[in-house]
Formats: sequence, C-alpha cells, structure tokens
Amino acid sequence: MINLDMARIFDEIADIFEVKGENPFKIRAYRRAARTIESLTQDLKVIAERGGVSELKKIPGVGEGIAKKIVEIAQTGDCKKHRELTQEVPSGVLELLAIPRVGPKTIAKVHDELGIGSIADLEEAAKSHKLEKLPGLGAKVEENILKGIAQYRSYKGRVLLSEALPRAESIVTELKKLDAVAKITIAGSLRRMRETIGDIDILVVSNRPRAVMDAFTCLDGVEDIVAKGDTKSSILLRGINVDLRVVDEASFGAAAHYFTGSKHHNIRIRELGMKQGLKINEYGIFRGDERIGGEDEADVFASVGLAYIPPELREDRGEIEAAKANRIPELVAANDIKGDLHVHTNWSDGKNSIEEMALTAISSGYEYIAVADHSPAVGIAGGMNEDKITKREVEIEKVNKRFEDEGTNFKVLSASEVDIKSDFSMDFPDDVLKSLDVVVGAIHTKFTQDRETMTKRIVTAMENPNVDIIAHPTGRLLGKRDPYEVDMEQLMESAKATGTVMELNSFPGRLDLNDVHCKMAKDYGVLIAISTDAHDAMQMRDVIKYGVATARRGWLEPKDVVNTRGLEDVMNVMKR
Repeated sequence: MINLDMARIFDEIADIFEVKGENPFKIRAYRRAARTIESLTQDLKVIAERGGVSELKKIPGVGEGIAKKIVEIAQTGDCKKHRELTQEVPSGVLELLAIPRVGPKTIAKVHDELGIGSIADLEEAAKSHKLEKLPGLGAKVEENILKGIAQYRSYKGRVLLSEALPRAESIVTELKKLDAVAKITIAGSLRRMRETIGDIDILVVSNRPRAVMDAFTCLDGVEDIVAKGDTKSSILLRGINVDLRVVDEASFGAAAHYFTGSKHHNIRIRELGMKQGLKINEYGIFRGDERIGGEDEADVFASVGLAYIPPELREDRGEIEAAKANRIPELVAANDIKGDLHVHTNWSDGKNSIEEMALTAISSGYEYIAVADHSPAVGIAGGMNEDKITKREVEIEKVNKRFEDEGTNFKVLSASEVDIKSDFSMDFPDDVLKSLDVVVGAIHTKFTQDRETMTKRIVTAMENPNVDIIAHPTGRLLGKRDPYEVDMEQLMESAKATGTVMELNSFPGRLDLNDVHCKMAKDYGVLIAISTDAHDAMQMRDVIKYGVATARRGWLEPKDVVNTRGLEDVMNVMKR
C-alpha cells in the first residue's frame, strides 16, 4: 500500500463527510492529511511498521486519529471507517463527486431531491432542466454541471503524472530485485513526462521471462490480471493499467524508442529510415534482413543522421528538424535549480515555519527561497495584512541572521502572492509591494470574466513595476478546472516588454504554464520561474521535478529559467 492509496482513502472519507454535511473541521483534517501523505517520499507503511502511531504523529497534519487509521490501512489495506462510510453512500454518488464544478452540497441536494445517483442521471436532469427548479441551483448551475461532466469524461481513465510516476518507479524498484531482470526502463507517455497518463508501459530484458511475469502479476495492489504471456503481460494495479514487455537485449534500444513514442515522432523516424533504405521498428534497425543496430536507443537516431533527442521532446513539434541541424537544446535539469520563488509558510496557509522551509531548501542544495504568503483577499488561506507582513519581516530577518552567523550561504526573501483583483488593482498598495523582495501576482477569483477582461487584468499587473512574477498564469486545475480565457500571445508580449517573469507552477494538479506555453515563452524571450507553490516543506522538496519535466517538454534550457541563477542575478531580474 503506497502513500497515494492512503491519500485516496482519506480523500474519499472527506468526500463522504461533505455529502453527509459533517463538521467542516473534521473534513479539513482528512483533506490536510491526504495532501501531506501524497507528497511524502517516505513509505508510510514502513513508518507505521517501524514506529507506529507515535512516529506517524510527527508528520505535519497527522493527529492520533489519522495515525491510527494509517496503521490499520498499512496492516489490512483499508480502514473500518472508510468501509462503513462507503456503504452509507451509493457508489454512483462518489463518482459524481469527481465532476469538476459540482460541489458536495449540490450532489447531496440532487441525490436527496431527485434520487440522482449516476453521471448519466445527472446529465439527463441537467439537459431537461430539472435542476434549475431546485432551490439554490438554477440555469447557470445546470450549465456548469454539463461543462463539468464533459471535462470529467475528457480526463476519465487518465491519471496525473504525479500519481503514475511513483507507481511506475515502485514497480521498477521491485522488478529490479529479480536476478532475472537484466535491463528495465519506463516507456510510453510516462517516459515523455506527459502531464496526464493513460497507462504505464515498462520494458525488460530477461532470459527468464516467465519468472519476471510471475513476479509482475503478483505485485502488491494488483486488482486484475488482464493478460499474461511469455513476452507481454497486462495488469490493473490500483486503478491504473500497466503493460510489461520482455524484449531481446539486441532490441532493447529500438524497443525503448518505439514504445516511448510519440506515434507522430515515430512515423517521422521511420520515414527518414525508409529514405535511406532502412527499416526501423521495435525489433531493431534493419538493412534488408540484416540487423545493423538497435541495442542502444542512440543507434536509432544515429542511423538516420540525427542527434539524440530526449524523450520529453518526442512529440513531432520540431525536434526532428532541430536534431538534423544539431540544435537540440541542453534541457534544464532538477540540479540546475538554485531556489524556489513561490512557497508558503504558516504565516498564511502553509504548514511549516519560515525556518523549517529554509532548512529543507538548504538540504535540497538551494541558495534562496521567496516566502510568498497570500495577500488579504484570499481570506480562506489566512492572507496577510500589512501588519502581518511587518511582523513576518522580523522573523525573516532573524532566520537570515542565524544563517549568516553560521556561515550558511542562504537567503530567505520576503515576498507575497498578491491577488490581481477583478477591478485590475493589486491587493496591496504600491508602497507595500515596493517593500517586498519579490511580488508574485496571481488570480484567485472571478475566473469566468471574458477573454479581453482576463487578459487586461494580467497585463495591468505586469505593467506595475513592483510585480515581478505572474503565478499559474492560466488558472487551470487538471481534471477539475479549465484554464480561464486569456490571450497568451498578448501576455507574452507584455511580459517581454515589462521584464515580467512567467511562472511554471510545479504543483502536479496545475503544471501551469503548460509545455506549449513554456515553448512560447522561450520563443518570445520571456523568463520562466519554475516554482512549487509549496504549502509544506515536503512539497517544496518533492514536486519540483514535475515542473522541471514540463519545462523540458517546453524546450527550456537553464538560461530560460530565472531560478537557475544565483541570488544576485535573480534580484537583478526582480529589480528590472
């Protein structure tokens, strides 16, 4: 039972509590525990077995009640409370909770008043305008429900990169323990680090494939064995389809290329091979019946006169032409990142203190962080007022003084994630903005304003000389909220003209800017900040890799990313 499964159980408990109208503090406790658990890199099952409840309670957001349930889940795969609650609510109602734009109160109302217990029933009721007759709903709610259902269906069967990658890495770790496994790699869209994944593909070289397949189909968490053979098996593992293929060592490189894709990239490579009298497929590189290569993936590219193309770029978006001209970029890597310019602490809605966030950043090899707690408009997040900023500054100075006295080369920057309000003003006056080291402008309200208005909101913020970075510029939440309408080309032009940095928010449910917009920023000469928007220290440490993966898909090099620079250079950019 890995951490993501425990987080899912606690999320479902919170969902059911919401439908039942339980105490909101209890709901928030389970949500907080789920968010903490899903970002942990340590295996909770191991912690539970090693130290039990007392050890688990040391984790932020985990109290005694949650800790006891973690121990129970680690031992049995579920907990009594979860089983009881799922029996109290029809399974169809739980699926309704996954629909974007539809809250638990609405679900409870339509279920109680109309007996709706499935997505099909809800869709039919919305289309026939049965919902607008219910108190508190109306035509606009019906419209949002239909949009939410369409969005849900577009994502159904797909999981976030942050869920698929740990599962795949866990499988690889287990299979690597087998003497029968000589080589192994993740393939498919997961290797290309797509933001959502349909299934997991893994390739293995083995001279005892039956032993590998036996171990694969007996992995912890297997819900169904879809197929089992000597060279290919498929399983359903905790809701995700996983395919395993065993290939010959002589074919491993060619197979890795073929099964990594993308389809359109592979077609281009095969066409180049055909022009040179070659056949390139998953078995190797052939001239006639003679195999001339394929053991190493680089052989595939070399055979058609191309430089090696990193997996993240294999989407047929110009990488073939760039490889022909030997212009494949040296993509940014996680170890290039020198700091995080958007993190939260317990001065707003974060879980850790400034010092705790700083110490974690230092352990990650960073030189600086910008503590960007919320401005007042985000009341639910405990946004700071001016007095709170002044008091926080005292703590920042104290922490920085400690590091200076210890000879530690690290700096905490005073920052804020400041709301760009719907009337185009910033949530702090200019004198407050000017006093901060870094100002991160962000939209958190009125997402449905039209394209022209939303664009003007962000452009107006960029034109304020005190605003340094625009956070999560399209506002999307993957599978939950579509991007708001905005003219991205105009934003890029304004960012270039004003020297404003655009954020690539690494939080797995955002990845905003996306890969295409990152490439656009590069083409415009706009700097990107790969930030985590972390609300606890573990998130800051663990989710940066997803932002880096998206940056790589967007062709970004270290020079395109502001926080690959040292502190002095970063502050020069902020001063513009």
